[in-house]
Amino acid sequence: MIYTVTFNPAIDYIVRMDKPLDPGMTNRAASEDCFFGGKGINVSTILKNLGIENTALGFAAGFTGEAIVESVIGKGIIADFIMLKEGISRINVKIKGEEETEINAQGPKISDEAFNELLTKLDKLEKDDVLILAGSIPNSLPSNVYEIILERLYDKGVTFVVDATKDLLLKVLKYNRS
Repeated sequence: MIYTVTFNPAIDYIVRMDKPLDPGMTNRAASEDCFFGGKGINVSTILKNLGIENTALGFAAGFTGEAIVESVIGKGIIADFIMLKEGISRINVKIKGEEETEINAQGPKISDEAFNELLTKLDKLEKDDVLILAGSIPNSLPSNVYEIILERLYDKGVTFVVDATKDLLLKVLKYNRS
């Protein structure tokens, strides 16, 4: 089985403008869209579209988190998210017009208890399972969270795919098996 992890999923609220944005004034959008995702969820969606079964793991909170999980299930993807007790999953605002502006939200705090619940879920992975870790890490988790997970599962024969940047990626290269 393929598993994806999205630590900080989001609803991207995209506003398209047909006139330049006028700061300090009321502006009217030409159109709006909402997209439910996060890098791991996006990978799960592509896999499902290719006919490949997979399980999306991660954290979700509040009414926005519930909407994200419902959208994952609605795509036919197995969803095994940990619902956090506080906060809401992110809503990112993307203003598309003459110039593009993005406001990315922080997201909910992930407690040690919730992180340990994810580790318990990941401990069930077996040889020949694939784990895809994608995207950024919320600041409520340790900066070496990918290392913690890969070190924990390395001897089990799980295949890892990491889609990350900078130190987050560099620090896990030591777990490369090729």
